[in-house]
Amino acid sequence: MTFTIATWNINSVRLRMPIVERLLIEHAPDILCLQETKCPDDLFPSAAFRKLGYEHISISGQKGYHGVATVARRPIETIEKRDFCLKGDCRHLSVRISAGGKSLLVHNFYVPAGGDEPDPEINWKFRHKLDFVTEMNAIRAEHDELSGSILVGDLNIAPLEHDVWSHKQLLNVVSHTPIETESFEAMREAGEWKDLMRLNVPLDQKLFTWWSYRAQDWELSNRGRRLDHIWSSSNLVENLSSIEILREARGWERPSDHVPVVARFDLD
Repeated sequence: MTFTIATWNINSVRLRMPIVERLLIEHAPDILCLQETKCPDDLFPSAAFRKLGYEHISISGQKGYHGVATVARRPIETIEKRDFCLKGDCRHLSVRISAGGKSLLVHNFYVPAGGDEPDPEINWKFRHKLDFVTEMNAIRAEHDELSGSILVGDLNIAPLEHDVWSHKQLLNVVSHTPIETESFEAMREAGEWKDLMRLNVPLDQKLFTWWSYRAQDWELSNRGRRLDHIWSSSNLVENLSSIEILREARGWERPSDHVPVVARFDLD
């Protein structure tokens, strides 16, 4: 069977519900993980999702900031809403879903952006980001013969040289500084997570999921970064059939500055 998962920082789910609906109609993922929903749980547009067949909903939201949500076409069990760094922010949600004879644990993350100044001594937001990534070391790619793990989300770090439009010019810019990228990759490897987006894309090929609102013509300038990620436990790598970055969504009406990423698995 085919199992499809999508991740998208939507930058306000209520404001951008029309393009969320477009994604669900055109691509029909089995499960969609949203970040930066900016919506308390009682105002989440659940009815709109259910109307499109996404009747199973798990949300962790707050007014005006942050927030994650996972919606699915099949039953999901909410496992955890972890309060990283004890900040009270809604930045993590994990659910369990059955697919192809496997029990899949799906983590949905929204890592802090970190502010503008890449110095943890003078910028508490950057300190928070580094501490958050350190705490993510506790999230491991659990798996056995009948189970696997997937981690998705806006992780707000572009770890590799060609995950940004200019490695040299962004070395001192938050999201691509060495202190972030090194701790990020160390955390991923310690957790035995596989970076699925880079499996079949050469390391010298540019790969972006985010383009700033500040660019007058984002498509022409193409000054992007890969801030959104899909990882899995090692036992799911052989089941991955494709990953698609829906770049065209950056040009949809009233777009997010991030675009959806969709992974497809062929499960026995």
